[in-house]
Amino acid sequence: MLVAERWQRIVQLVNERGSIRVTELSELCQVTEETIRRDLDRLEAEGKLMRSHGGAVSVKEAQTEVPFMERETAHADFKNRIAKEAVSHIQEGDRIILDASTTAWYMAKMIPDMAITIITNSMKVALEVSGKEKIQVISTGGLLSPKSLSYVGPLSERSLDMYHAHKLFLSCKGVHVQRGISESNELQALIKRKMISIADETYLLADHSKFGMQDLTQVADWSDIQHVITDRLTSKDALARIREKGVNVRQLD
Repeated sequence: MLVAERWQRIVQLVNERGSIRVTELSELCQVTEETIRRDLDRLEAEGKLMRSHGGAVSVKEAQTEVPFMERETAHADFKNRIAKEAVSHIQEGDRIILDASTTAWYMAKMIPDMAITIITNSMKVALEVSGKEKIQVISTGGLLSPKSLSYVGPLSERSLDMYHAHKLFLSCKGVHVQRGISESNELQALIKRKMISIADETYLLADHSKFGMQDLTQVADWSDIQHVITDRLTSKDALARIREKGVNVRQLD
């Protein structure tokens, strides 16, 4: 297979599957993993795909994210109430992680100027708390996703390896009683998995519209989540089944 043919084949496979691993591409193209990594670097530079940890993601898949401005206004009242409850669980001296969800941004607006450290991959969150003098802000950096205004990708994931947090507050696209939580693309799922791995406790902030949904990429199962905060419209039956898994559920009135 000629180099140009291999590149064409890689792009085709990534677009067909949404995402693919380096190891699998190496086998399919019958070249070394190092060669595949160089190919992916070249194809990413040409805008034909996006690198992820251990593989590549389709540009089309990465663009399936709903723009932040649209998410900001959806179910805003419920998100504000969930955010207010979440802020009540933050204490002086805490090191917390806020993801790039709109609910985390609502939290950032409500958090008082107190001696805590916030780690985030969200431009909006970082800007919101930047004027609060007592709060130390750590931004992951990485590849900027323009629709979500968040940093994703291997650089963003590696930067989190340096830190340990007491609490993580995150949301997601889908919440499923059996399968846990999911995201719309691999890049967002991977950064959230990394956040979960470095936090002592994970708080899932999800309004009723997320429940019963399962999106493309699995983020975590219920063994990785300690707390759920949701609104009054969420199915009580679903929440009872989640409680049975050992998760602390707070349903707001």
